Amino acid sequence: MSVLERPPAPPAAPRRRGDRRFLRALPYLVPAAGLYVAFLVYPMLDAVRLSFFSWNGFRTSEPEFVGLRNYVRMLTNDPVFYTALSNSVIWVVLSLLVPMLLGLLLALALNRRMIGRNLFRSVFYIPAVFASITVAAMWRWIYNPTVGSLNQFLEAVGLASWQQQWLGDPKIALYSVFVASVWQGVGFSLVLFLAGLQQVPAELVDAARVDGANRWQVFKAVTIPALRPTTAVVIILTIINSLKVFDLIVGMTGGGPAQSTQVLALWSYQQSFSNHDFGQGGAIATVLLVLSLCLVVPYLVRTLKAEEH
Repeated sequence: MSVLERPPAPPAAPRRRGDRRFLRALPYLVPAAGLYVAFLVYPMLDAVRLSFFSWNGFRTSEPEFVGLRNYVRMLTNDPVFYTALSNSVIWVVLSLLVPMLLGLLLALALNRRMIGRNLFRSVFYIPAVFASITVAAMWRWIYNPTVGSLNQFLEAVGLASWQQQWLGDPKIALYSVFVASVWQGVGFSLVLFLAGLQQVPAELVDAARVDGANRWQVFKAVTIPALRPTTAVVIILTIINSLKVFDLIVGMTGGGPAQSTQVLALWSYQQSFSNHDFGQGGAIATVLLVLSLCLVVPYLVRTLKAEEH
């Protein structure tokens, strides 16, 4: 007589365990989500809403719905908008090239055993902890055309003809401000790339060397692929920080001379709070939001898919 064995109980569904974990974490997530919605999502959506109204920002006047008129005026009757858009794009491109490359090179140099390595790491990172308005004050003093250290140094080494109105010449003012941005931001990229280099498998580097690979081949075949997640983070943060650059330009030039250092974030602020045209300021802010999403989201999605595969 055969005995029917009771089939083993199925294992608990992972989905149920995930649901229980989510419910336990929910009381901790709700306050953070509420703050996120109140202080980030709501102001962002409200700026988009205001872009369809005409409003001077005073409670005594009611916003008037004007549809797309602010966008039409921005695109057809606002030459400063195109200057700000061009400068923002230039700032993003330069930020992706200069500070990132310098940060990577410094990280490779300071990842080796050398005397004073920690000291050099601290020296390069310290500017990143300064407030941008402090950096702006420092570099305004350096760029001062009469008593600034840069022009005095050029005169002392016999290069007086190179002296410039660094922040007063519309042709070079934006790039002069960008140099200050590089000085402040390269330490941030340096720290991220240093953290990424710590994750490079040492056994792969040793195996490549045993196979006869030189330094460049090891860097190309082992280090760069291992740094891909770190590079993605650096690129995304660089784009975001570049598009929202504001306080450094306010502190050094205020957008001048002749709007030559104007950027989208500053122009949106000035339209809203200086010119009391919140509709136009909201339209510029909306363009900046769409531009940020168009640059960041595709690269982020592509990177996440690559990591999953």
